[in-house]
Amino acid sequence: MGKIGPIMMIAVSAALWGIIAIFVRKLALLGFTSMEIVTLRVVTAVLLLGMIGITKYPRQMKIHFVDIKYFIGTGIFSIVLFNWCYFTSINQLSLSFSVILLYTAPTFVVVLSYLFLKESMDSRKIFSVIGTLIGCVLIVGVSFKDTPSMNLVGILTGLGAGFGYALYTIFGKFALAKYRPFTVTFYTFLVAAITLLLFTDLFEKRSMLVSGEVILYGVGLGLFPTVIAYLLYTKGLEKMESSKASIIATVEPVAATLLSVFLYKENFGMLQFVGTVIILLSVILINLPKATYKINKNKASA
Repeated sequence: MGKIGPIMMIAVSAALWGIIAIFVRKLALLGFTSMEIVTLRVVTAVLLLGMIGITKYPRQMKIHFVDIKYFIGTGIFSIVLFNWCYFTSINQLSLSFSVILLYTAPTFVVVLSYLFLKESMDSRKIFSVIGTLIGCVLIVGVSFKDTPSMNLVGILTGLGAGFGYALYTIFGKFALAKYRPFTVTFYTFLVAAITLLLFTDLFEKRSMLVSGEVILYGVGLGLFPTVIAYLLYTKGLEKMESSKASIIATVEPVAATLLSVFLYKENFGMLQFVGTVIILLSVILINLPKATYKINKNKASA
């Protein structure tokens, strides 16, 4: 596969996450709440993954019960926690500020990878994390006028969203030591779906669930920014460091911004352009061969 393959998988998965607004906005207009949309997403993903698994990967559908802890980590502590924290934060703060707090995820991944996965903590990673965070701030922008109040609940749940977002990468790395990417993805969404169905009333809207538009956008949501995106991300994660994968995945807000410009005719100013460039440069920096980086560093210090 080479070194470029995993990088492209992570980048494409992030781009697919960036188009999620197409499906979420439509389902919201059709009358679904935020957490109902999340539940619809994971349930659809499980059904699609289940069909793929039964027909193509039956052997990869089996796990040891003791390993369910990994999928509680990826399914509940990541998928469920991050979505709950994110939507709670949005209700407490402005959307832009909540998005920025969500994208503290690479920082959490770098630190947790150093502590639990024994990955290195070098200057490239630190500069790349700082760069992606600055880039996200510039792309999203923060309007304090739109923020009802800078309250502690909003900030903590916003950081909780970033932490939960990061946990998929950490728990996923542990799970990948024993299982294939398909297995990790399937059981992540199975655990998340069971959990969310217990706490939402999605099936009380069953009359809406069978309408053509809901099926179209529900399947689209479950397939493109979920099944395909997570399979690609998990496959890429299998072949590279967690911290590097998380930094590459910050091309997601770039993809989301470009989508908003071309599809929704939203503004794209100089700050968004600079933020996009900074994120892309940060992604390039983290992927520079170490030899090249050291040579350039030595030249700079000479």
